Amino acid sequence: MTPALLLRLEMQVLLDAYIAAIDDDRLEEWPGFFTEDALYEIIPKENEDAGLPAPLMRCDNAAMMRDRVASLRHANIYEAPTYRHILSGLVVQDSADGVALRCNYVVVNTSQEGSSAIYQAGIYRSVAVRVGDGWRFRSKRVIYDTARVQTLLAYPI
Repeated sequence: MTPALLLRLEMQVLLDAYIAAIDDDRLEEWPGFFTEDALYEIIPKENEDAGLPAPLMRCDNAAMMRDRVASLRHANIYEAPTYRHILSGLVVQDSADGVALRCNYVVVNTSQEGSSAIYQAGIYRSVAVRVGDGWRFRSKRVIYDTARVQTLLAYPI
């Protein structure tokens, strides 16, 4: 196996595990996919394209992500979503900061009544780094295509 193919496979495994933790409602695992000093943002494409640094959600480090999970579990009251992510178009490139990833995503949300609808579509722009026990995201920008979110955005994407 070539080094480029092995790297692509490792990045796909990282993304698949990340998505499984969210889709399977194992949110307590979500911060563990990031380095302690990682940046996580969810931002509309309109803001991204205009260079406006106004994300809908921003966590500057893994501690903020853990706080978000604690809030979701114990403080907020909302209908918990049932997400299913679909990923495509993974592009992997070595960079000076780690491994740059670009990947399209679609999130389908199923309500408690049983209706399913596309909740969000967009692109992940991430940087992953190798740490002692595997790969972690140093940064993840979730750039969604629409100008608005159809319903409450509480969970990570």
